[in-house]
Amino acid sequence: MNDNINEHSQIKAQAAIARLERFSKLTDSSIGIPFTKFNIGLEAVIGLVPVIGDAAGLILSSYVLIEAQRLGVSKRIKTKMIINMLIDFVGGLVPFFGDIFDAFFKANTRNTQLLKNHLNKQLSE
Repeated sequence: MNDNINEHSQIKAQAAIARLERFSKLTDSSIGIPFTKFNIGLEAVIGLVPVIGDAAGLILSSYVLIEAQRLGVSKRIKTKMIINMLIDFVGGLVPFFGDIFDAFFKANTRNTQLLKNHLNKQLSE
């Protein structure tokens, strides 16, 4: 029975990571910049709208945190995620440079990777 629960937890975690990787790609790197190898995402585009765009990006970023909560991730990992979200939000508020910052920082990708590393470490124990 315990193996069944563990297997169910693994499947649930893998499904969440797959969803979050798709979400992170969409929000952080789904739009290729012509003649470069650089990609931006919808969050950087939304962030072009002063303050409102950055607030919308913060709300979008909370999805990764909600998934982490559903998976029962530790407070320490969630705190790191919140710090990444706040850095992205505050950095994005700076006129012009904030838009460039948003394109490079990619908080959702960072947080998805943080969650993925944590879950892989947990599953290997």
